Amino acid sequence: MVPVDTAIDPGQPAQLSFAPATEAPELLAPPVAAALGGIDPALSARIRVAAIDPGLADTAAFCAAYSWAPESGANCIVVAGRRGERTTYAACVVLASTRADVNGAVRRLLDARRASFAPMADAVALTGMEYGGITPIGLPADWRVLVDARVRDVPDAIVGAG
Repeated sequence: MVPVDTAIDPGQPAQLSFAPATEAPELLAPPVAAALGGIDPALSARIRVAAIDPGLADTAAFCAAYSWAPESGANCIVVAGRRGERTTYAACVVLASTRADVNGAVRRLLDARRASFAPMADAVALTGMEYGGITPIGLPADWRVLVDARVRDVPDAIVGAG
């Protein structure tokens, strides 16, 4: 999802208007659009997008404004793992109601001595996506995408960057 400028009345729940991602390229970052163009059309047709208020990109604010349960959403978090002079980037996709185990499981999977959330400027520059709208689709080819097993149990998950 890529935020757009819209005003939300705090007294009323906001509505999401979904469209197939391939029919709303203006809502896609260039790397996401390019990645969608390279996958099976039957799969890409199932990926939908919605414009959101940029002030609601935070998970808690989004869920409250759009009446979306955190366990029905997922965050895509960019992590930097370091071992010596080498830095490895990865995306972790976890339910919005949980936390990524960055210093435990993620650090071990990246074979890193130290792992942390990537700085916002680095995440934006490296992905070509807006902060708050980084998705696992369209990431650099050498990145690992680590998906919490609980995410696959959600039939229709909203994915944003947490």
